[in-house]
Amino acid sequence: MIEPHGGELVNRFLSPEDSERLASKAEGSPTFTLSSSQLSDVVLIANGAYSPLRGFLGQRDYEAVLDSMRLQSGLVWPLPIVLGIDGDEAASLKDRDQVLLVDESHLFVGMIEVEEIYPADRAREAQSVFRTLDPKHPGVRSSLQSPPMNLGGKIWIRRDLAELSWQGYPADPTATRRMFEERGWRRVVAFQTRNPIHRAHEYIQKCALEVVDGLFLHPLVGDTTDEDVPAEVRMRCYEALLSRYYPPNRVVMGVFPAAMRYAGPREAIFHALVRKNYGCTHFIVGRDHAGVGGFYGPYEAQQIFDRFSPAELGITPLFFDYTFWCHECGHMASEKTCPHPESLRIFLSGTKVRQLLLEGRELPAEFTRKEVAEILAAFYRDGRVPESLYPTKQARAAPTT
Repeated sequence: MIEPHGGELVNRFLSPEDSERLASKAEGSPTFTLSSSQLSDVVLIANGAYSPLRGFLGQRDYEAVLDSMRLQSGLVWPLPIVLGIDGDEAASLKDRDQVLLVDESHLFVGMIEVEEIYPADRAREAQSVFRTLDPKHPGVRSSLQSPPMNLGGKIWIRRDLAELSWQGYPADPTATRRMFEERGWRRVVAFQTRNPIHRAHEYIQKCALEVVDGLFLHPLVGDTTDEDVPAEVRMRCYEALLSRYYPPNRVVMGVFPAAMRYAGPREAIFHALVRKNYGCTHFIVGRDHAGVGGFYGPYEAQQIFDRFSPAELGITPLFFDYTFWCHECGHMASEKTCPHPESLRIFLSGTKVRQLLLEGRELPAEFTRKEVAEILAAFYRDGRVPESLYPTKQARAAPTT
């Protein structure tokens, strides 16, 4: 099995006894309330998905990541995983060794060891990570609105949060590594997505599957923008296709409970390293990976991999060109394989897909499978997907009375 990034799969879960002891202190004690995206980061640090991180970055690591996409140790790490706090919070916490963490419902999550509190440069952070200060970029907007200080330190959280998942799909790298090992897979390719699956996705996944032992379909189910299709709808699309068009012994689906950062090239590197921690040896990087709103060139997320040696990344990227249905070829193709003009090709942007669905029009069969089209049409028409329409894994497994 491939080694985790940094050589060790991090585990920052409290024992049941420590969890109970700390939870009893939560009421009436100073606490830090985590947002949903911060909670996602806490869980993914603790379960090892963000290995080698054991907590939120201190100042030297923060600055090193912004400048060089590396931790101060030299290990590749492209995104600053930080915990922003405002000035009043910083003043109240500066003399504490530990601070309890709670979620937005004030339920006990865990604790952070206060190692340092330092000023953050949000404008520099946004420019370094997103390469723009345009507030129309959702990542820039979020960064510039973040508190002016960062709290750095190791975290410990409740063990039951390791099971954070979506309807039984694994979110923990320990679980996926075990699943791959049980199947005897030595070469595993991961596919990251925040969008409903369509034929271009299916095409590149199956091309990749020809050269590895198994496919790990790993949709992001954390916070996204309002324009993105909700996770529960996307998962219905994935399930419908997997049950009909993929060999069940060659595919595993899990969930990635992270917030989307829309950092384009840097996030492509981040997504690859995280999938190495989940046990994957290969990672699919398509056109405009993790991009948004035309802020990045179509292949910048592939070109950034040339800045690092294969040994220091430790996972093999598989690059795919712009793919589409060609009427003349009569099948899926790419610009590398199709000689025909754009007028004979079918590929829809996310904006065009939303427009068609909002207008109640059908998506072309050459763009997406009918199962996906029906699920999306129901969601855009009614705001929900009836359980009878391609039932979820959970519903299929429910006992009948």
